[in-house]
Amino acid sequence: MMNDNKLWYRDAVFYEIPVKSFYDSNNDGIGDFRGLAMKLGYLKNLGIDAIWILPFYKSPLKDDGYDISDYYSILPEYGTIDDFKEFIDTAHSLNIRVIADLVVNHISDQYSWFMEARKSKDNPKRNWFIWSDTPDKFKDARVIFVDTESSNWAYDQSSKQYYFHRFYSSQPDLNYDNPEVRDEIKNVIRYWLNLGLDGFRADAVPYLFKREGTNCENLPETHNFFKEIRKMMDDEFPGTILLAEANQWPTESRKYFGNGDEFQLAFNFPLMPRMFIALAQSDYFPVEDIIKQTLPIPGNCDWCIFLRNHDELTLEMVTDKERDIMYREYAKISKMRINLGIRRRLAPLSDNDIATIELLNAIMFSLPGTPIIYYGDELGMGDNIYLGDRNGVRTPMQWSYDRNAGFSSADSEALYSPVITNPNYNYESVNVEAESRLSSSLLSWMKKMISVRKTYKELLGRGDIKFIEQKNKRVFTYIREYENQRMLCLFNLSRSYTYVELDLREYAGLKPVEAISGSYFPRIGELKYFITISPRSFYWFNLTVPERDDSMDFDEL
Repeated sequence: MMNDNKLWYRDAVFYEIPVKSFYDSNNDGIGDFRGLAMKLGYLKNLGIDAIWILPFYKSPLKDDGYDISDYYSILPEYGTIDDFKEFIDTAHSLNIRVIADLVVNHISDQYSWFMEARKSKDNPKRNWFIWSDTPDKFKDARVIFVDTESSNWAYDQSSKQYYFHRFYSSQPDLNYDNPEVRDEIKNVIRYWLNLGLDGFRADAVPYLFKREGTNCENLPETHNFFKEIRKMMDDEFPGTILLAEANQWPTESRKYFGNGDEFQLAFNFPLMPRMFIALAQSDYFPVEDIIKQTLPIPGNCDWCIFLRNHDELTLEMVTDKERDIMYREYAKISKMRINLGIRRRLAPLSDNDIATIELLNAIMFSLPGTPIIYYGDELGMGDNIYLGDRNGVRTPMQWSYDRNAGFSSADSEALYSPVITNPNYNYESVNVEAESRLSSSLLSWMKKMISVRKTYKELLGRGDIKFIEQKNKRVFTYIREYENQRMLCLFNLSRSYTYVELDLREYAGLKPVEAISGSYFPRIGELKYFITISPRSFYWFNLTVPERDDSMDFDEL
């Protein structure tokens, strides 16, 4: 039975999964909904509260399912509608919610709507798309896939006009000035929510409406339409949510919360690369500075914080100097780059250094917002930069040291993607079965951290953040506060031992208790609080009122 917490999304830990990548139940080499349902126990044991599944609709798969050819059906390789409903029911029985990708800016050129539209200029579906006699309209709209597209316009030989596409030319944009399109998208949303989904991650939200003389991003009409969708969902499907994929600077991305009446959640794209920049420079300023720009937000809303996902590590929302730092530090080989980003998983980005991986996760779990884990990153899975597009970070989940990493019993040649065999990340050692046996494994550590976060979920999910001024730029320090709870968080971003002196007089009399181990530290007094920190390590201190009047309590260690 699902709990009725109206702010469940603010306290949750999310987990992102491509259906094809998780588990193959029928041994055809492709993951499916039955396989996903079979592995929900693993996610429950990990501590996951909600799943975000990538597009599963019918598609020619020119863009890994983000090119939808039928909104109302499921890709046959993934299963049937009944399989989908059984998966949803099983997830809900484990108190796990499910949201899915809602790709509404564009569709596949193989969708019946577009196939009709291109038949003639008089076709009833013609105005469902954006046409022009020349490719000169909307010149200020940037090209997003710069590696493959030179223009946002493609010529249609059938009807002798150009059509607008913000992404690949095989993905024509829908015309949201047409009320028929807006109504149909609302019907799509109703269809899947009626089948049990708990909400949507809305793809590419800034681009829906286009206006000449603008960059065709973040227009008022786009915000108004999503407010209409939000109201419809609140009225007809209370408790469901919208998560915005709006890769924008904070001044624009914050607007997608509206006044608490638009999106409940939005990805914090500007923050993500700056966590890596802070590590590269051993300087907390990039992270603290961008967080200050993203706050405050409405009280019923939250940022989604992530380290990696199915796309490239996008570097659109950084300066040229910051992009150079990222390429120099994390993408030394050109094949590691795509568009304006880096196509690598978390473990390879961290040079497979467990301390760095743990540090980044500890930052993510303790900053204001809702954390999202990308499947396999809890194991330290590797990637394959020699696969095309961004497929190198979408390889099969590694369950065991058995053939095909325990993902499928099909012949290895039949897998949708080869498993990772690089000796540093080989599936024979980096897998769920092996890591479940070791208390020192990354998987065991992640389970522990998620459990600790749940202990303080309101504090770390909804609490305020207060940065502590101090002189050591290598140590990122802040306090999270929620009602009468306080958590002091410290992170050594450098690869050397260091120390920090903190002015904590405001909290004099409270005693820091290390949140993971339960170890007591000296009580805070009027003098500066002195702490040493080992390389790439961290502390979470729960600041508590001491039970007795001892100053040191070394006997409790």
